[in-house]
Amino acid sequence: MTNIAIIQARMNSSRLPGKMLLPIKTKPAIEWVIDSAKQIKGIDKVIVATSGESTDNALANFCAEKGIECFRGDLNNVLQRFYDAATKYNASNIMRITGDCTFLDPDICAGILYMLQEGGYDYVSNTLNPTFPDGLDCEVFTMETLKYIYKKADRELFTEHVTTFINYHRSCFNIGHYISPLNGLAKYRWTLDTRADYEFLCSIANHLEEGIVPRYTEILNILKKNPQTLTINSHHIRNEGLEKTINIEKLTSKNPTFKVSKDLLARSEQVIPLGSQTFSKSKTAYSPGYAPLFATHGSGGRIWDVDGNMYVDLVNALMPNVLGYADPDIDWAIKQQLNNGITLSLATELEVKLAEKLTKLIPCAEKVRFAKNGSDATSGCIRLARAYTGRDKVIVCGYHGWHDWYIATTTLNNGIPKVVSDLSYSVPYNDLNAVEELLNKHKGEFAAMILEPINYYLPQKNYLQDLKALLHKHNTLLVFDEVVTGFRFSLGGAQEFFGVTPDLASFGKSMGNGVPISAVVGSNEIMKTMENIFFSGTFGGETLSLAASLAVIDKMEKEPVIETLWNIGKILREQLKVIISKYELDQVVNLLGHDVWMMTSFKNYQDSSMHAIRSFVLHEMYKQGVLTLGGHNLCYAHRGNDISYILSAYEYTFDKLASNLKKGNIEQNMTIPVIKPLFSVRKCD
Repeated sequence: MTNIAIIQARMNSSRLPGKMLLPIKTKPAIEWVIDSAKQIKGIDKVIVATSGESTDNALANFCAEKGIECFRGDLNNVLQRFYDAATKYNASNIMRITGDCTFLDPDICAGILYMLQEGGYDYVSNTLNPTFPDGLDCEVFTMETLKYIYKKADRELFTEHVTTFINYHRSCFNIGHYISPLNGLAKYRWTLDTRADYEFLCSIANHLEEGIVPRYTEILNILKKNPQTLTINSHHIRNEGLEKTINIEKLTSKNPTFKVSKDLLARSEQVIPLGSQTFSKSKTAYSPGYAPLFATHGSGGRIWDVDGNMYVDLVNALMPNVLGYADPDIDWAIKQQLNNGITLSLATELEVKLAEKLTKLIPCAEKVRFAKNGSDATSGCIRLARAYTGRDKVIVCGYHGWHDWYIATTTLNNGIPKVVSDLSYSVPYNDLNAVEELLNKHKGEFAAMILEPINYYLPQKNYLQDLKALLHKHNTLLVFDEVVTGFRFSLGGAQEFFGVTPDLASFGKSMGNGVPISAVVGSNEIMKTMENIFFSGTFGGETLSLAASLAVIDKMEKEPVIETLWNIGKILREQLKVIISKYELDQVVNLLGHDVWMMTSFKNYQDSSMHAIRSFVLHEMYKQGVLTLGGHNLCYAHRGNDISYILSAYEYTFDKLASNLKKGNIEQNMTIPVIKPLFSVRKCD
């Protein structure tokens, strides 16, 4: 068995030409990498792989002078270069290192190689979900894996970036992730990509002992003693080169297919009703064969499907991922708690800590009870309100989950007894008269009104304040369903944002960034009644979710998470309005909601139905690499590039929409089925 380390390097970098031979202290940058690679335990041969272009002659000459094997191949098809080099040297396992990793740590690389060999993996790296500093990147894969991606790679993105195919097609490989033992290291950068990076590395090198290959802990100690050094290149983002390639090529393949999704649906339907656990993730929301149905993974603000397509994700798991997928700080908190157990026989201090945190942040929260999803929390509020008031009837406004008391008010009310349905009444948002009419007609019968404090439309002036006064006049509780708005509009939810404190509130989604957790919060007086009702579950105090939620809130308090959501939402809204007007679609497309939670609404236009127009738009957006159900569920991980992709996709889609609408009934010319909602979620639709 032969293990080879291939150092990928070239001289014609657009951002820093000639960087491989730039002197860092007493030797060129590439020599630092070579010296580190030579110390990796288990590696039999170190090879520099560069291009056959004349621009890389100097690099090849340097290798010859130092007695280092140098393989020369295609400049742009780096995958071909790697495959040919691995074949020439009869490699069993290949370690991919880039010449940018000047201060590569050989111990980390040795650990990754050992993990591949002993774990039976196809591929192991510390790059897919980075937990180490940028500049310690290392990937190891078997020759069989390299042969597979060499055969399957059909896009420039996959040939220019050797292992990107693996990330896009994770379901095809047994992948291992090599994780840092310390939290927070991913924020550091000691790669060589720009002039600022070069200055940073030179500054670090001045503190290193001559002739010694540094380990990452030594560099961390240097930075701890010289924190000003961090400011030299802190403005750069990770993987800028890859981002530029993706920007050129688009996020998905040029003609994306969804065959694997469709096949997996057929398999899934044999054992799962609808083929999915959630209506909004099923074929009722996405057209089989014309849209992605199954995902492999998410990272930041993006998601990958089983067909190997990547999308900027505007669904964001139906809104819980306020920070983004695989957030390193939240993942770290979960992993740390995992060592202490998940669900224990007794309560834990985590319950107390999180409850204390919520009571400090949420205006109405004096006491807290936890559950696992939003429907649990809203139902807990209703049961509590009924017990506290001694009344049975409730008024609902908005979407509140799957339990009988709410779903009875929708058209999807099969299986709900009429006696239950008769206790719930639905009213439109912003309609005080409708509420007052019900309260007067059924005097002394309503326990509570539960509503989303904001939905597609803004509350009219004093609507929430007047609603609270009206309900209290009838001794009826005001309950805010903040499952969506909580930890998105502000840390204290929409009640803090609008300055209206309800009697009870339900929170969920963003408070856990993807983990299953929700909360019922309210005043001491009302929450005391919780002791006399049955609201209890085995997993109410499950520790991983509690630890994650604490980490989420801690990060939101320290970093400008919500501010960022508002800012990028505003940019998106303003630019999207320009695009809508440009293609004269103002009578077809409307933007509803706040910047932080904006929805796209479609209207009937001439002979074309709103549902057909919506289906057309969603399908075209999928083809352009944006996953959406019409909403814009932004997360903290969405940055400038993501917003640019979204706007570019809308530009293409609305141009095509305008052209097709001019031809008449859009549905007659569509090759995709029309998707219609199961029921109208919000009365203002």
